Amino acid sequence: MPATEGRHGDSRWPAFARRYGFDPRRPVQWEVEALEPAELRRLVLAAVDPYIDRDVLARQIAREEEQRRALAAFLDGWDAAGGGAPSTNTYRGDVLRSLRRGRG
Repeated sequence: MPATEGRHGDSRWPAFARRYGFDPRRPVQWEVEALEPAELRRLVLAAVDPYIDRDVLARQIAREEEQRRALAAFLDGWDAAGGGAPSTNTYRGDVLRSLRRGRG
C-alpha cells in the first residue's frame, strides 16, 4: 500500500517507527479509508494469504457448514413443534434464511 508523508508533530511516530523499522525523522502514514472497499479487501487478503494453512481452513469451513446445517435443522424443528413461523419472528426468520444460504 502506498504511503504518504506523515504529520511531523505526532508524538506517537518515533515509537512506531522504531518498532516497525521506519526512519523516525521521516513520518509516513497510510490512508486506508481512501481506498475502495474491494481494493482494501484485495490488499488484506494478499497480505495474509501466505500465512493461511489450507488444511486448517478447509476443516474450519467444513465445521462451520455442519454448524449451519445443525442450526437450520433445529430452527426447522422448532417451527414444526409450534415455536412460531419465521414470519412471526423477523430476526429468527432472517437467521434461518441466512443459514440456508450458507452465510450465517
